[in-house]
Amino acid sequence: MKVYKHKPHPEIELRKKRAPKPKEAPEGPVARFNSLLGEKITKGVGTMWCAYAFALIAFISLPEAIHTGTSALISWIAQTFLQLVLLSIIMVGQKVGGDAADTRADDTYKDAEAILYEALEIQKHLQAQDELFQGLIDSYQNPAKPGPGA
Repeated sequence: MKVYKHKPHPEIELRKKRAPKPKEAPEGPVARFNSLLGEKITKGVGTMWCAYAFALIAFISLPEAIHTGTSALISWIAQTFLQLVLLSIIMVGQKVGGDAADTRADDTYKDAEAILYEALEIQKHLQAQDELFQGLIDSYQNPAKPGPGA
């Protein structure tokens, strides 16, 4: 009589077979160039140093907007300052938030992997106990056979 037979969750085997997908490279030289250039520009614009440079550029045109009148000042705020300066600041904030989310995802993955490892170790321990108990049961039911370790 077998006490217990462990049936692993199907996701365990699927995870072992499924590796993380690498970033796909664009096909063709023009697509690779555009992708590389877009990545470099995005990284550059998404820095606080770029926000400072954009703010400096925007403030250079502020005195002219003030002298021109209310309409020009509102236009300067909406079109120059908000769009130019806040674009970089928003990108920095998104990068910080994205990095934090990536860190949480990595930590969650590592925690889940550790829990899976511990659960598998417990299964091995329980399997060893089951085999020992089964040997004891078998030797009790059939005293002619020596028990485990005999």
